[in-house]
Amino acid sequence: QVQLVESGGGSVQAGGSLRLSCAASGYTGSMFCMGWFRQAPGRDREGVAFATTGGTTHYGNSVKGRFTISRDNAKNTLYLQMNTLKPEDTAMYYCAAHEGVCGLGITPTYWGQGTQVDVSS
Repeated sequence: QVQLVESGGGSVQAGGSLRLSCAASGYTGSMFCMGWFRQAPGRDREGVAFATTGGTTHYGNSVKGRFTISRDNAKNTLYLQMNTLKPEDTAMYYCAAHEGVCGLGITPTYWGQGTQVDVSS
């Protein structure tokens, strides 16, 4: 059974940084596509960033240039470095994994429980 466990969320002031981690387990090899979604109260779920095992990355327009996704395939761990955070980045951030096509518009097969990020102005 695939499990995704996020960590690293918290509260930060605008302009600050946070690093999210997602530890994946329960499968052999490497999950092809892993990434992050976020959802704020009253808003639609938004794809933040995705990365394939080959290193191809996809970013949402609102985070390009500020967030960096990376993965350690040997450790089955995914990271999201978030810099220059803004109050509008406040949301629950979910780690997701998918064995098929990778991109912001997919509906991943596997989901974590989420980690909250709060950015104050």
